[in-house]
Amino acid sequence: MRVVIAEFMDAAAVASLQRRFVTTYDASLSERRDALLLALPAADALIVRNRIRIDAELLGAAARLRVVGRLGVGLDNVDLPACAARGVEVIPATGANALSVAEYVIGAAMVLLRGAYRSTAAVAGGGWPRPALSSGRELSGKLLGVIGFGSIGQRTGQLARALGMRVIGYDSQIAAAAPLWAEQQAKPCSLQALLRAADVVSLHVPLVAATRGLLGAAELALMKPDAILVNTARGGIVNEVALCEALRAGRLGGAALDVFATEPLPGGSALADCPNLLLTPHVAGVTRESNKRVSMLVAERVAAALEGGVRSF
Repeated sequence: MRVVIAEFMDAAAVASLQRRFVTTYDASLSERRDALLLALPAADALIVRNRIRIDAELLGAAARLRVVGRLGVGLDNVDLPACAARGVEVIPATGANALSVAEYVIGAAMVLLRGAYRSTAAVAGGGWPRPALSSGRELSGKLLGVIGFGSIGQRTGQLARALGMRVIGYDSQIAAAAPLWAEQQAKPCSLQALLRAADVVSLHVPLVAATRGLLGAAELALMKPDAILVNTARGGIVNEVALCEALRAGRLGGAALDVFATEPLPGGSALADCPNLLLTPHVAGVTRESNKRVSMLVAERVAAALEGGVRSF
């Protein structure tokens, strides 16, 4: 059986697949669609991250394909109905990068609340902007609003509580009476109530029809003028133009975006030179440690599926 790995994967996980299957590992295939399609006719399994779209064209080129391994949890780049129609099993790395994303959220919130970590050039150049940087805020005692209370949202809440934050959450798929809220020491509330109350808002929902444009100008206007927004979910969930307008007008305290409606983010976008904004290139869930966990989890589950395992993940 043959496995094609078309985006970067930890070396140990690649080696584990190479010992069991004929394995092609070429991360550059994510940038070379034609070459990827040529590599697929004999493939029984394909492993990707988020750059490659698993669509009808790709499935049509992969007649033998049985399994798609996703090195991450978001599945908006995978045509799930088309995979189901073909009998192709889709295996995400559920839970394996939750800690990395949660740490990113807390770290970004701390940086934006404190506001003191962009003074290196000024201090090194002989400046001493102490008065201007003496009004930063502490994380402890603040209210974290988690939109999407799955495994990553829960882990983010756990870290926040350990640092003295209180946690509220909104999740359209979890009933307000569900025991999970009490177990996680979080209070369920409506989206509007969360936006009005939270000092830090963190997004952890998938990009689907119901969440596309979830936070537009009207929703951002509900937030406190000194609140912080962190998006590590998907770019299409937040209206980027409306966000930048709110930051420029001082109607929002700051934001950190790891994901964008178009990736890579085009030069000269609405987010360029926007104040109190941190931008990172979709790396919240990618650390040395999480890459090892994600890669090995997907490798083991893809191997089990190919070797006749009946487990469903």
